[in-house]
Amino acid sequence: MIDWFAFVTVGLTTLIGAVFVVTMYSLGVRFTAVSGDDAGRINHVARWGSYICFGFCVLAVVTAIILIVPPLNKAAGAVLSMIF
Repeated sequence: MIDWFAFVTVGLTTLIGAVFVVTMYSLGVRFTAVSGDDAGRINHVARWGSYICFGFCVLAVVTAIILIVPPLNKAAGAVLSMIF
């Protein structure tokens, strides 16, 4: 028997994660483009905004890989149990 609630949960989580990664990446690209628009001057706020957006992308992808790969999941659980 198919557990439809679990199926919908996985589908919604995948959709939300994909939208998050695409949004953060597109904002990072936009901030990178805006940071160099002012006739050679660098907009530092836009540059740091792009770094933060790309950092969220990397964090989301690494978290997904850790959750998917069982040995990494166990290792991350062991590390987190020692910390907390």
